[in-house]
Amino acid sequence: MRGLFVVNPRATTTSPRIIDVIVHALSDEIDLDVTVTTHQGHGFALGERAVAEACDIVVTLGGDGIVNEVVNGLLSNGPGPHVPLLATVPGGSGNVFARSLGLPADAVEATGLLLELLRTGWARPIGLGRAEDRWFVANAGFGFDAEVIAAMEQQRRAGRTATPLRYLATTVEHYFRHTDRRDPPLSLVRGEERVEDVFLAIVQNTAPWTYLGTKPIDPCPQASFDTGLDLFAPRSLAIVHALGYVRRMLTRQRATYPFGGLLTLHDQSELTVAASRPTQLQIDGDSAGLATGVTFRSVPRALSVLV
Repeated sequence: MRGLFVVNPRATTTSPRIIDVIVHALSDEIDLDVTVTTHQGHGFALGERAVAEACDIVVTLGGDGIVNEVVNGLLSNGPGPHVPLLATVPGGSGNVFARSLGLPADAVEATGLLLELLRTGWARPIGLGRAEDRWFVANAGFGFDAEVIAAMEQQRRAGRTATPLRYLATTVEHYFRHTDRRDPPLSLVRGEERVEDVFLAIVQNTAPWTYLGTKPIDPCPQASFDTGLDLFAPRSLAIVHALGYVRRMLTRQRATYPFGGLLTLHDQSELTVAASRPTQLQIDGDSAGLATGVTFRSVPRALSVLV
């Protein structure tokens, strides 16, 4: 079996020692070509290369960002039997994709499980999402959550580490000091139906949405790789309502919103979110810049993963 091992050396929980251990372990089962990413977008080029060279498997070490880049490269010409199998070893701060697949959070333990699965030949087809022409494996967001991620990326460029506490502090600060809580910019469009006055659109391809340390944060607990997309779209950011959303995300308990302030949808094949002003978009936890409208689509059985 020929494989490409894509390593993000800047991932939060990755170290040279961990990389060395994993490379030696995988090399016992795979004819492995190890490549370290050097710049943003490098993972996309490596995914395309894996397809062009007819690799059997691509293994990533890093967080959701490098998984997203590689998947977009693998699927640059669409799904099909020409696309290599994907395996991922968690090495980032969130690792939503890896944890949603049931992999251990520890990179070495996850590698041990992947080796067992390689020996048994176990693989699973999963559905993915698309935001316009870009694939996402776990989730995308349009509005407030993407604003927080953009702010976090500014902090990381300034040399600050992305910790759960810093994410929480940035979210609270952004809510009270920066985001517009009175003028919702978004509208949801599904066929002839249009829902106005939406502040935030979280689109999940799997559950949970993210983690605060070890605690899952789950706006759409029914989301699954085996169904379409799920949507969580608040229509109010008043403090009392925001606290209700947080409670729902932490406890997975449905709360009632008699004012019609929360729109949720399950198993959607397609939905479009329009913006009245340029609004931040995030894809798999990375900022995708400003947009004025995004169509999200579900693509069933788009990729086979080792899990």
